[in-house]
Amino acid sequence: MDILFYSFAVSLFAAIILLIEGVYLWWSSTRGGQARRIARRLQMMSSDRHRTREPLSILKQRALSGSPLLARLLARTPYVARLDTFLIQAGLKWTVAQFIGMTLAAAGAGLVLGWHFHLQSTLIPGLLCALLPYLWVRRARLRRLKKIEAQLPEAADLISRSLRAGHAFSSALQMAGEEMPEPIAGEFRIVFDEVNFGVALADALQSLAVRIPLGDFRYLVIAVLIQKESGGNLTEVLDNISRVIRARLNLLGDIRVLSAEGTMSAWILGLLPFAVGLMIAMANPAYLKVLWTDPAGLKLIWGCVIMSALGALWMRRIIRIRV
Repeated sequence: MDILFYSFAVSLFAAIILLIEGVYLWWSSTRGGQARRIARRLQMMSSDRHRTREPLSILKQRALSGSPLLARLLARTPYVARLDTFLIQAGLKWTVAQFIGMTLAAAGAGLVLGWHFHLQSTLIPGLLCALLPYLWVRRARLRRLKKIEAQLPEAADLISRSLRAGHAFSSALQMAGEEMPEPIAGEFRIVFDEVNFGVALADALQSLAVRIPLGDFRYLVIAVLIQKESGGNLTEVLDNISRVIRARLNLLGDIRVLSAEGTMSAWILGLLPFAVGLMIAMANPAYLKVLWTDPAGLKLIWGCVIMSALGALWMRRIIRIRV
């Protein structure tokens, strides 16, 4: 009886493992990254791929606001163009009006919270909450730029191989836009579409450098522009740029590993006062309430915030090593 039970248990365990492996193999073969790349290549090679693509428009679709009156008002406001570029670099579909509306809504929510908890200065939570949309966009922008920076060497190699195979530079951009993953593929597709619509290659590449404010990307754009003006072996230049970028990224990874201890110490020291304050507020709210209801307590809070900010900036300067 025991032998039959153990045999059944082992068989059931093996069947479950095989089932999990079969599901994984099915998923990777039909939905995985390699399957998606093969599907894109087949779509590119098929004769009717142009009918499956979304129709393109030569009109500028991005607007500052959905309301024409508000869009004209924002167009006259200074620094709105920089804010719109900031949103484009983050890869978000927000308009400037939506971003401003979210900022005002967050500030209003902070003021309501300050009034609800009977704070003497409701302006502080309002300002802190108003920074949340900006911090969200900034985080999305940094993540997107890091992805593009990691994909840039492979994109340069793909363009170089396309040129070595005899394709034109615009065709190489099209192949990079279809073969590479997002988000770098979308940027190359934009450049290819602009060139097809009659925009000069130099202007399209300069717009690309504005949308992607990375030093490595600007090096690639400058190399292409110089080659178009003076001639030369562009494939060799792209290979050298790809090799330099890979070496720099490897060095940057080693530096991040070596500075990980300092980064962790900075996070712990920066978050420790807030964590202790939260624990005290949960354990004894009346004991901590004096800190923001008494004028002397507010002065102490401002002093602690300023000193913590200076300490965080100083530690960030120590652990941040430019490559």
